[in-house]
Amino acid sequence: MEARKPIGPGGWFVVAVLVALLIAAIAYAARIWMSVDVQMSGWGWLYTILGVVITTALGAGLMALVFYSSRNDYDR
Repeated sequence: MEARKPIGPGGWFVVAVLVALLIAAIAYAARIWMSVDVQMSGWGWLYTILGVVITTALGAGLMALVFYSSRNDYDR
């Protein structure tokens, strides 16, 4: 197995750009969300939270399967 190299300056630059884009996207979404005067019921909040949790769990589970299959040579 090949030894892993530490992340270089170019890698840190990419990470910084991606974090900046994430912050900008969250700020934009929050600004748009607050500018609309719509009331959401308790059921709406419940389903929104459930949607976020289920989507995140599904994404994490699929990524775990990808890493597992990659490390155990199942993806040839």
